[in-house]
Amino acid sequence: MKYAAIDIGTNAARLLIGEVTTTNGQSYVQKVSYTRVPLRLGFEVFSDGFISDHKTEQFIKTIQAYKLIAEVYDVKNIRACATSAMREADNGLEVKNKIKEATGINIEIIQGEVEADLIFSTFLLLAFDKASPFIVIDVGGGSTEISVFEDGKRLAGKSFNVGTIRILKDKVSATIWDDICEWIDQTIDTKMPHKVFATGGNINKMHKLLKKRVMQPIRYKEFQRLFKKLRKMSYEKRMETYQLKPDRADVIVPACEIYNFILGKLDCKEILVPKIGLSDGMIYTMFKKEK
Repeated sequence: MKYAAIDIGTNAARLLIGEVTTTNGQSYVQKVSYTRVPLRLGFEVFSDGFISDHKTEQFIKTIQAYKLIAEVYDVKNIRACATSAMREADNGLEVKNKIKEATGINIEIIQGEVEADLIFSTFLLLAFDKASPFIVIDVGGGSTEISVFEDGKRLAGKSFNVGTIRILKDKVSATIWDDICEWIDQTIDTKMPHKVFATGGNINKMHKLLKKRVMQPIRYKEFQRLFKKLRKMSYEKRMETYQLKPDRADVIVPACEIYNFILGKLDCKEILVPKIGLSDGMIYTMFKKEK
C-alpha cells in the first residue's frame, strides 16, 4: 500500500511516495518515487516576511504536479506538511488556503517539535540499541532541531531558529549560538556516551561525498576536513568539483557550520547518517494510522 508525503521545507519541496515493507521481521519505509523542486520559500520569507504572488503560483503548480504523480502511483493517502518558512510567512495561511482551493491538498503548517517527532517515528525502525542514549540533530533551511532520547523515548527537544537559508540571508539572531550552548549545558550530560544521528539533505550529501556505505558513520575529523575544503571553494568551484546542484552548492557550507558547532559542543567523535527525514516519518505515521 503506497502513501505520498509532501515535505514543504524552507529550501525545497519534496514528494516521497513509499510503502512500509517488512523483511525478516524488520520494517522500513521503501522509497518508490522521489521528486524535489527547489522552491526556496525562505529566500523571500526571511527577507520580506511573505511569499510573493509569483512564488505562490510556482508553489501551486508544484503541488498540482505532486498530486498528479501521486495519482499515477495510486497512493492510499497524501499528507502535506510545511515547516519554518510557512510558519513565519505573514501570508502563510492565505497561501495555504489558495493551494487548498486550487489543488484540494490541505497543507499542515507544523511546529518544530512536531517535525522532530515525525522524523523520530522512523528511528524506531532502525536496527540499533534504542535503550542506549542518543541524540538526533536535524538541520533545515530555517530551523535546527536537537532531540535527546533514552530508552527509545524523547526526553527533551528544542527547535532553534538557525538554518541554511537564514545564514545565507544574514537573518540569524546574534545570541543563537549562546542559546544552543546554554540548552545543551542544561539538558545533555556530555560526559555520558551518546550515539549522535544527523538528518537533512546536506549531511546526506556529505555522507555520499565521503563515499560512506549505508549507516557507516562519518568520523568527526573526516567531516571537518571536507567542511574546510568546501568552505574555501567558491560556489562555482563546489558545483564543478563535487557535481553539486546550484541549490545544494550554496546551502551545504552553512549547514556544515551548524553541524560543526553542535558536534563540537557535544564533543562528538562520529556521526551516524540514517538518511531518513520528515517525509519518511509522514509515510510511517499514515501507515500506522491506517493499520
